[in-house]
Amino acid sequence: MVGIEVVRELSLALPGTEETTSYGTPGFMVRRKLFARLREEGDVLVVKVDRDERAALIDSEPDVYFVTPHYENYGFVLVRLNAVEENELREILTESWRLAAPKRLTAELDN
Repeated sequence: MVGIEVVRELSLALPGTEETTSYGTPGFMVRRKLFARLREEGDVLVVKVDRDERAALIDSEPDVYFVTPHYENYGFVLVRLNAVEENELREILTESWRLAAPKRLTAELDN
């Protein structure tokens, strides 16, 4: 099971990431833009995604990825931390970070 410690480690490894509080839970921002946050229940992570990609994620792994009615109109997906593998979480956090980060900063990660 992946916990907040792993989420924190993976998120803070991305350039320019800062930990913050969002709705009373840990959140992660790059240049003041939120890309991930822990939901109140503590075992679900909210991550920024491309909306087309979100549908593919949910269709391919509904036990890991889902949305609630609140998030249907936003570019976020919910991730069950007890169902996601660490490598997959690293990929989704990195992609989420890329969507929020300025182009100049994403170039640093590519080099």
